[in-house]
Amino acid sequence: MWPSRNAEHQRLVTELRAAKAAQGLKGLPTDETIDTLAKQFIASLRREDYYRVVQRGTILASRADPNHRSFDAERAVAFHMQQGDVDKAGWLIFLMTHFARHPRSGWRRLQDVYGQLGAGIWNWSTVSANPAVFHNWLTANWMNIGGNFGNHRKYESLRPNANRSMQRTVADYLAWIGPGGHAAFFADAVVAAGNDPHTIFDYLYKRLEINSFGRLAKFDYLSLIGRYRLAPIEAGSAYLNGATGPGRGARLLLDGSRTSGSRHQAVQQALDVLDTRVKVGMTVMEDALCNWQKSPKRFVHYVG
Repeated sequence: MWPSRNAEHQRLVTELRAAKAAQGLKGLPTDETIDTLAKQFIASLRREDYYRVVQRGTILASRADPNHRSFDAERAVAFHMQQGDVDKAGWLIFLMTHFARHPRSGWRRLQDVYGQLGAGIWNWSTVSANPAVFHNWLTANWMNIGGNFGNHRKYESLRPNANRSMQRTVADYLAWIGPGGHAAFFADAVVAAGNDPHTIFDYLYKRLEINSFGRLAKFDYLSLIGRYRLAPIEAGSAYLNGATGPGRGARLLLDGSRTSGSRHQAVQQALDVLDTRVKVGMTVMEDALCNWQKSPKRFVHYVG
C-alpha cells in the first residue's frame, strides 16, 4: 500500500513502538494495532498532501464554475486564491464545510446550490449584498437540489423551517465575517490574537458561533482556511471537548478504552507528547485517531 510512503510508514511504526514504551499506550498492545495506526497516519497525511497538490500550477476557470461539468470544489477555492479573490474562496470554504463531500454523490449538493441549479452563481458578493434573495431562492428550490450532505454533516437539512436550516447558518456566517469581507476579517484576527498559527486558530475557534456548526464543523472550516492560506493558522490542539470519534480514538490509544474517564486536558497533553515523536500535527492526529478507533486492528481506508 502506497509504496512511496514505505519509509514514512516504517518511521511511524518505530516511533509508535517507542511511544508505547515511554507513555504506556494501552491501545497499542500488538504490532497489528501499531501498524494500523501508522497506516491511518499515512492516510491522513496523504489527504493533507492532496490540498497542496490541487493548489499547484494554473487552474482553469471552468474548474471554479459550478455550472460546468469539470467543476471541482477544492480546485475552485485554489483558483479563486490564485486570482486574489479571498471572498469567493472563503465563501466556498464555508459551503464545503456546510455540505461536506458525500462518498457517493460528491459535491453535487454544493454544486446545485452554489450554481443556482444552472441559473447563475450564489457567490459571496451576490449573497452578502442581498441575503433575503438567496434565502427565498433556497426556500423555493430546496426540494429540487440533488446529492446528499457528507458524513460530517449528516444531521443537516435544507428544509426551510428546520432547526438546522441553511438559511439560519448562512445568516450567522454573514454576520460573523461582517461587511468588510474575509481578508479584513482574518487580518483583524491576526492582529488580535498574535502571530502564532496555533493561537490564531484557537482565537477563531472560540469565537466561531454559527448555527449548526459544532465542534467538528468549526475544526473542519478553520483547517480549510489554513490549508488554503486565507489565514496563517494551524490547529495546535485536537479540540477534544465535544469530540466523538477523535475523543474515542485518543482515549482508546491512551487508556485502552474509548469511554475512559480521562480528562480532556490530560489526554491532550499525552497527544502533545506523542506528536513530539510522530511529528504529524494535530490536524492529522485528530483525523487519524477518529478513523483508527473504528477499526484498530485492521486498516480501513475511509473517504468522505
